[in-house]
Amino acid sequence: QVQLVESGGGFVQAGGSLRLSCAASGRTFSSYTMGWFRQAPGKEREFVAAVTWSGARTSYASSVQGRFTISRDNAKNTVYLQMNSLKPEDTAVYSCAARNGIVAEAPTAYTYWGQGTQVTVSS
Repeated sequence: QVQLVESGGGFVQAGGSLRLSCAASGRTFSSYTMGWFRQAPGKEREFVAAVTWSGARTSYASSVQGRFTISRDNAKNTVYLQMNSLKPEDTAVYSCAARNGIVAEAPTAYTYWGQGTQVTVSS
């Protein structure tokens, strides 16, 4: 069982930066692949980024490649999403998720989910 709590969301102007954090409970955090997803009003939940248990492999959606960076600190049971050069279209609720296995982009592949944190980017 893993419980996930996101933080770090907020309001930022276009071109700005935010760093999201996802704190996990549970002794087995370091064995899970972690992902970030987002959902804008009226839209489907979409994949943003994921990182393997060791941090050795990452994957990004094309829309955020080069602007966002996912990382993890297993000693702190925390995964991060550094978001730079933010755009209004990045506005969404961002959620972290955990799964056993390799990196995956489908939300249905993830077992545990946080409640999400709102990110709003103004133009």
